[in-house]
Amino acid sequence: MLIRDNPVLTRELLVNLRSPRAFALQVAYVAFLAAVVYFYWPPEAGGTSQVGPGKARRLFDLFFFGQFFLIALVAPTFAAGSITGEKERKTYEMLLSSPLQPTTILIGKLLGSLSYLVILIVSSLPLMILCFLLGGILLSEIARAYLVLVMAAVTFGLLSVGCSSIFRRTSSALMVSYLVILPSAVLCLWLTRSDPNNLVQREFVSFLTVAVLPPWCLALWTVVAIVISRRLLRPPDVGSEGKDVVDEEEELKYAIGVVIDRDLFPDKLFAPAKRTELMPDGTNPVLDKELRSEIFSQGTLMLRVVIQVSMVLSIPLMAFLLFVRWERAAYYVAYVLTFNLLVGPVFSAGSITQERERQTLSLLLTTLLTPRRIILAKLLAALRVSTVLTFLLTEQLFLAYFLVRELRDRIWTLLVFLLIIATTCLATTTIGLLCSTLSRRTSVAIVLTYMTLLALFIGPVGLDWYLQGFSFTPERLAALTITSPYSAAFSITMPLNRGTGFSIEQPNVPPPVLVELIPGLGLGLPVWAWFLMLYPPLCLVLFGVTYLAFRWRWWRAGGLG
Repeated sequence: MLIRDNPVLTRELLVNLRSPRAFALQVAYVAFLAAVVYFYWPPEAGGTSQVGPGKARRLFDLFFFGQFFLIALVAPTFAAGSITGEKERKTYEMLLSSPLQPTTILIGKLLGSLSYLVILIVSSLPLMILCFLLGGILLSEIARAYLVLVMAAVTFGLLSVGCSSIFRRTSSALMVSYLVILPSAVLCLWLTRSDPNNLVQREFVSFLTVAVLPPWCLALWTVVAIVISRRLLRPPDVGSEGKDVVDEEEELKYAIGVVIDRDLFPDKLFAPAKRTELMPDGTNPVLDKELRSEIFSQGTLMLRVVIQVSMVLSIPLMAFLLFVRWERAAYYVAYVLTFNLLVGPVFSAGSITQERERQTLSLLLTTLLTPRRIILAKLLAALRVSTVLTFLLTEQLFLAYFLVRELRDRIWTLLVFLLIIATTCLATTTIGLLCSTLSRRTSVAIVLTYMTLLALFIGPVGLDWYLQGFSFTPERLAALTITSPYSAAFSITMPLNRGTGFSIEQPNVPPPVLVELIPGLGLGLPVWAWFLMLYPPLCLVLFGVTYLAFRWRWWRAGGLG
């Protein structure tokens, strides 16, 4: 009954696996992996270049790390909306009142969400076997890699379903899922990574992945499954159709940890107090509504969890990356950029689609407000919230530059770091708003936004790492990464600490790699300079496309007659 005759699982499989997009995505995924193997494969007999064990190991690591992060990024997009989707479609109570046991519902939702992801993982197995033919890789390593991938898929999917059972919106469940899953993914990779030349380390990693990791995962699955089943058996949010707006004062009475007070700094920067008087003339009502009402319409739980988790993670990172190893300040900036990559789309990707889902878009389009004021208000509201939340994590940067003498001597790097973070906030918000305008559902808009940002931010970094095995100059490789804020942050030269602890012995500043997009003009600039020059006009163009798309919908609604 749990799997074979599970109606929830049957319905999820029919919806997810019969879509033409599912087949198209699988073909594209396998074709991409085949192209990666093709360029690494040795030529026919008589060729001059051969693939050695080191290059085969590099290809194997690329496959494993790529699929692991694919699971960490894609599993929440499938599973985080498994239960919140029922709440948003107003079918949650109908599902709970059915004769199905909570365990049956949980297994159906979990397996239905992960089925397509598991198919993608299994479809890469033949190509992974080809890596074995190149030499330098054991079959036991391939089996261990797929064991880790399957355990990661189930763990991340179950955590996402747990978040989906707690929150009422898919966007909130998705963001909290990422905040929990991504640190766990980084920790898991750090524990399972080994040096191929170190036999003791390889044996330890084998023991860890085969004997230690499975029982810990099984224990975690059991605990999370029990919690979800109890929430489904005795749901505290039954009757959610009448609780679309949460009373903040009532919620704060039972809040644990961080409490958001709109009248205090810095909370009032992203959440102004509720208006008690009439709006002054000239005020944009959409912007006022978004900032004062829309953000907290589903309560403050999501924001409180985001702030607390991000602050807790920032403390050890600050201690190690900004004080003990201050020359690695770019790594802490990468953490701040990752936070914005996760948070920014949540507030912008649902700006237009949520109006459509609440059936208020037609009412908004028929008001006296122009499309420009509506779109600009949506952009400013989302940008204000995501920027303030992101810059709350930069307090540690200011503290480090104030206390560490070596960082204080390079104060200009702090300004560049802050400009990179601000530009990233603008980019994530603008792209999210564009995807929200082009999509019909919030879940689709969020997934589309994340995929676009991954292609722009993470894709160039992975491509640079992949192409290092070929004969490319550092300048040509760096030119491929100018769209990534991570590459921009790491392109800022910092003194190398050759000593231990806080002592410095002859700091060495490597020369920056200058990128010249048009050869012969002499416009060689570092990656961070190209990044800062590229995105402001690009965001302006994307905002123009968003405005035209929204204006076309406004015209169709009869706004232009």
